[in-house]
Amino acid sequence: MDLKTKLYQMFILGTEGDGYIQALEKGLGGMIFFTKDIQTKNQFKNLVSDIKSKALIPPFLSIDQEGGRVERTENIHNGKKYLSAKYAYEKGEDFLHNQTKEIAQELKSYGLNLNFAPCIDVNTNPNNPIIGERAFSNAPDEVIKCEKIVSQTYRENGIIPCAKHFPGHGDANADSHLTLPEINLPLEEMEKTHIKPFASCAKTIEMIMVAHLHCTCFEKDVVPTSLSKNAISYLRNKLGFEGVIISDDMIMKGATKFGFVNACEMGIRAGLNMFIYRNSTPETINIIETIAQKALQDKELQEKIEYSFEKINNLKSKFELINLLV
Repeated sequence: MDLKTKLYQMFILGTEGDGYIQALEKGLGGMIFFTKDIQTKNQFKNLVSDIKSKALIPPFLSIDQEGGRVERTENIHNGKKYLSAKYAYEKGEDFLHNQTKEIAQELKSYGLNLNFAPCIDVNTNPNNPIIGERAFSNAPDEVIKCEKIVSQTYRENGIIPCAKHFPGHGDANADSHLTLPEINLPLEEMEKTHIKPFASCAKTIEMIMVAHLHCTCFEKDVVPTSLSKNAISYLRNKLGFEGVIISDDMIMKGATKFGFVNACEMGIRAGLNMFIYRNSTPETINIIETIAQKALQDKELQEKIEYSFEKINNLKSKFELINLLV
């Protein structure tokens, strides 16, 4: 397999822009689905099936299905809503387990294999505009308990869980879709509260999503944790995480200010293994193609791509999607 194909494995794209069709034929790593993609059950199953048939390599088929305000199946649920993390947990551990099982089985029925959940942020800022009820609790030990229940339930039902948003979005006072929030807490405070759930699951969780946050404990300069060597090295070396490290959506304003190609290259060099782009426009495809060309003459980029491909393959193999290294 050539280097460009392995690089394509590092990307999860959305359907907006139609570039995903050719990208799948070149080895695209995965797809992410949003509400607009899911109009009826049969239409969505057919879309997923069509994507599988076009893919050179079996892809991650992913979604953000947390419940509450982050739920992508609202068009086909006839008004029924899953509860958000906070309210599901308030109904008890059994309810949380049962709702998670229901979500997992529904996703599986459509052919999906990856959910960007659980959200294990500790919501310490009551004015947080982006987390709020998406967090299980404002107490880290409660969040840890919920993560174990949710992640294991997904696993048992054939859905890959992804813990997010490292190193913790709970103290933010701004929305990283719109700007780059600053978290100005010392590392000791981050570890005691916000990082604690990630430290707890680092040895068991398969995938961790890194947030677009400027955490001053990792970077004095204004660099988001998603593109920060210090933050990602901490996750790997201090917490001992061996799974796939994925970015939050790279179309969010917290990342785009660094330029499309440059932000992606920064992420690869920092240690990200995968990237989410909610669209597959020519601009997005150009990012992959440009980095592929650059990597031919850049030993560091080559090594990072090879390393990431191994991580991705290990995860796809674990969930019996494929094993490309055999």
